[in-house]
Amino acid sequence: MNKTRVVFFLLTTLLAGCSSAPLNLEIAKERVMKYYNSGKYDSDLNEIVKHAENKFGSITPDDSTAIVFDIDETIFSSYEFEKQIGFGYVDSMWYNYLSESKEPVIKQTKSLYDFLIGKGFKIIFLTGRNIDQYNATYKNLIYNGFTKFDTLIVRQPNEYDFTAQKFKSIKRVKLTNKGYKIAGTVGDQYSDLDGPDHGVQVKIPNYIYIIK
Repeated sequence: MNKTRVVFFLLTTLLAGCSSAPLNLEIAKERVMKYYNSGKYDSDLNEIVKHAENKFGSITPDDSTAIVFDIDETIFSSYEFEKQIGFGYVDSMWYNYLSESKEPVIKQTKSLYDFLIGKGFKIIFLTGRNIDQYNATYKNLIYNGFTKFDTLIVRQPNEYDFTAQKFKSIKRVKLTNKGYKIAGTVGDQYSDLDGPDHGVQVKIPNYIYIIK
């Protein structure tokens, strides 16, 4: 999966008092850890999922109504792994981490998934992970209770160079052409949500990296 890692000082949401000088990297990391460890991340997620359930609760799904979920930092959290490696990125380390199928689930989005299944929505997982990570991803989904979904979509070799937004937009259009009615998208990146056929957009917080 192609990743554009942008350290937290490029994001202004949690920064107090922006200036022309970049924030010290160690301070940025400390602020990221404080956000995740203080309970603010969980609190924000609780509110986001509550709002999403209210939105989706007003929809009466039929056999073709689907919600599209991203995987990384949406279903599974890599925060502890990221913290261990200093919020950097090494492709081989990331690949090995995914191959272990041990990423912890994000409980709030699991709750949203359970709510949607109970309402009768179809679930589609659309991830920027590559085809050689399919089996490990599938295994971890099943292990964590995501046993009901229509399909898990990953990148094929001819799609590795696509931007995330291009890749996911193309896939959503194809899903619509197959007859799905996409009522919503859930993801931690705006590239998960923007583009055609997105429905209700549910943005999950991620202050670790950006994927465009």
